[in-house]
Amino acid sequence: MTEFKKPKARRIVGGVDTHADTHHAAVVLMNGRRVADREFSATRAGYADLLEWMRSFGRLQAVGVEGTGSYGAALARHLSDAEVKVVEVNRPDRQQRRAKGKSDPLDSYSAAEAVLADRARAVPKSGNGLAESIRVLHLIRAGAVKARTACLNELQALLVTAPAELREQLGGLKKARLADACSRLRPSADLADPAQSVKVALRHLAGRYRALSAEIDATYDQLKTLVEQARPELPAIKGVGVETAAQLPVTCGDNPERLSSEGSFAALCGVSPVPASSGRTRRHRLNHGGDRQANRALYVVVLSRMSCGPPTRAYVERGTAEGLSKREIIRCLKRYVARQLYKVIVRPQAPAAESPVLS
Repeated sequence: MTEFKKPKARRIVGGVDTHADTHHAAVVLMNGRRVADREFSATRAGYADLLEWMRSFGRLQAVGVEGTGSYGAALARHLSDAEVKVVEVNRPDRQQRRAKGKSDPLDSYSAAEAVLADRARAVPKSGNGLAESIRVLHLIRAGAVKARTACLNELQALLVTAPAELREQLGGLKKARLADACSRLRPSADLADPAQSVKVALRHLAGRYRALSAEIDATYDQLKTLVEQARPELPAIKGVGVETAAQLPVTCGDNPERLSSEGSFAALCGVSPVPASSGRTRRHRLNHGGDRQANRALYVVVLSRMSCGPPTRAYVERGTAEGLSKREIIRCLKRYVARQLYKVIVRPQAPAAESPVLS
């Protein structure tokens, strides 16, 4: 479209629709008037050109960026390093897209207008510290755990149709012992024989299982070291292991101060009740949003305390006597745990005393 440049004294807001290879940027005035849009390459040079282009239209107040956790992560870091306020923008909902259409220029303008109208307020993760290092190691470890489980399932499925001799030899063995036994098989060179081919396949699967186990153990030690550097208080809390202590800083990011209250942290973890009232009905429903991996981490902490924490078990007994179901009790406990962990992760300088219920 035609670009109209005005004096640099005016204030502007930017919006960016991000993709793998290109980013589409747009500029709007503070009164909502659309000024210009342009496409840039998703490279360091492209990020510099994008910022320079936006600033050529006036004083840049903020930039709304779609996908700050994926395609827009590098751009968000570049803008933050240049001391530009970055706001995370969700993509337009389906109803809005049906009404206004879908294109890269429209999406970039929509991002800028969401910031201007204060519909978008979230501060993205900075992704430049220990939390980002923990995230990438935690990600590959989780993938290795899934791959090892799939490998073990494949190995056991192969044994179901294996010759009777092999089934009797390996019967009753589980996991690491089964993998060790399969690695000691000695097939002959005659792969035309199904029995020998099965032995070869079992040896390959056993080698894969052992390699994945070694990777999982190595990344566990690396995660433990990083967690102790980032948040040494977390592993000391009852029920919080290395996995949980790694997931929660990842959820908050390297700039946890972006979470203004423990209620916002609870919402981010999906443990804050959502109002669902209408007319004379006053009720709340379960929060299905938030980071589900963080929600799972809180769930693991609660289960651990319910099994071996006397104060928590007393709380469960009291809640049961009052007519609450086990699921409702767990939801309440997850909210309590979120409140405690918020004070450690986001406000570590002023830790509060632990509630007896959380012990």
